[in-house]
Amino acid sequence: MIKNKIFIFTILLFATQCFAFELDTSVDDEIRKNYNPSAIENSLPALPKTSPTETQNKTQPQTAAPKNLPVTEKITKVPVKKMQFNPDFDKSTAIRIKKGTKFKVKSNAYLSDATSVGARLTFTTLKPVTQRYFTLPAGTVFGAVVVDSHTPQISGNGGLLEIELENVKYNGQTYYANGKITKANHKKIFFNNIKGQRKYWKGVANQVDKGERFYKKTRRASARLSDNPVGMFVSPVPVIVGTGVYAVNLAASPIISVGSKGGRISIPAGSEFEIKLTEDVYLQ
Repeated sequence: MIKNKIFIFTILLFATQCFAFELDTSVDDEIRKNYNPSAIENSLPALPKTSPTETQNKTQPQTAAPKNLPVTEKITKVPVKKMQFNPDFDKSTAIRIKKGTKFKVKSNAYLSDATSVGARLTFTTLKPVTQRYFTLPAGTVFGAVVVDSHTPQISGNGGLLEIELENVKYNGQTYYANGKITKANHKKIFFNNIKGQRKYWKGVANQVDKGERFYKKTRRASARLSDNPVGMFVSPVPVIVGTGVYAVNLAASPIISVGSKGGRISIPAGSEFEIKLTEDVYLQ
């Protein structure tokens, strides 16, 4: 009941004339007398015409063209292309030299760790090699290729020269052959790698020897000072200094010796080698 009375009172209050709102339109009438809206629109300058492409370009955000990124060249070791076995070769009628056969040969050129990868070499047999119903005569020429090489490195490694057998010449024809070097200048070769002397441990020993020689000099200096009454008081100083230098050389020798280079490879022409076949060789 109370809510109904409040609602009726609110309606009567806003319905009375004293609370009515009246809009003042006199200002609008004054503007219409002095200005013609249609005439104002006609007096405005025309908008510039644009093509659809320009409109589209304006609406789309402009992005800067990406700069060319630096190209990083990937360095890969290209394998040496060797002579391949001819699949049309008839093995049934050919002369076979068995895998594992060894040949004593001499080099026909000077070899070193500076020989470039891919260089072709030749070796000449010194003695005939007899197989069943067949003898390969002395003077037979084997062709080989350098598959890896490098000069001495600062890590103490010596030079490297890796040679693989590629072919054999017989009766004026060149035949596929595969083999490795097992001896060079009467020294055994392991894993087909002719290596220069590794001088890392020799560098370590040299550093220790330097410290020891300096220590011996300081001991002699201390002995001379001890014979003099005046120098007797300072005679222990040289020995102390020598001991410190010796200890530093001994401790630092493994690190210092890393920078020592290994030995070079230098094999004159005519040196004796031993070649071992790693595959059967077929001749006609």
